[in-house]
Amino acid sequence: MHWIDPDSLPEVAGTFERFVLNPHGEVDGFVMRDKQTTILVHTPPHMDGELTRHLARGDKVRVRGVRPRGAQLLAAVSVTTAGGRDIVDEGPDHDRKHPKVKHEPMSVHDRVELSLFGPKGELRGALLSDGTVLRIGPKEAEHVAALLAPGAKLAARGDGLKTKHGRVIHALEIGPDPDRLKPVKKPKDKKPRHGHDEDAHAA
Repeated sequence: MHWIDPDSLPEVAGTFERFVLNPHGEVDGFVMRDKQTTILVHTPPHMDGELTRHLARGDKVRVRGVRPRGAQLLAAVSVTTAGGRDIVDEGPDHDRKHPKVKHEPMSVHDRVELSLFGPKGELRGALLSDGTVLRIGPKEAEHVAALLAPGAKLAARGDGLKTKHGRVIHALEIGPDPDRLKPVKKPKDKKPRHGHDEDAHAA
């Protein structure tokens, strides 16, 4: 987003509530509230450091960004903190890599507070009532969209990670409750083998 001039975009203000994490434990967004409206803000992971240093729960925050079609999301180009600091998406460093983290098996069974979307509006998971961030690939999310809708009850198992900003689980199994979990990715069909052995048996 660094090619867009933030000053050309409308500004949305609210009160900062909490960060949202990607499967690597990096901050890639946050939730803010404007009166009774909850606003999901997407930020690229390379803004993680500055955002976590300068934003705290209850702070007033202003965001300039773009809204993708069909999703309740604001993809931030710049974030202005309560202290007046402008954090602008200048693009990632060329050698930037995801942090090396150790995942462990985790499960969750809770109610969905908020659907989570990628910067182009693609469904990518859910924020649950207990604060857990559940992540799922956009292709897989399409097939379980009803489970990721606000108010839905869901259960999931997968690879998890705890950070000082919360817990994130990359879902490998998902369902309406723990007894009805199904794999997120459908197993690939095994193609029948046609070889000389089969021909020999047929002879």
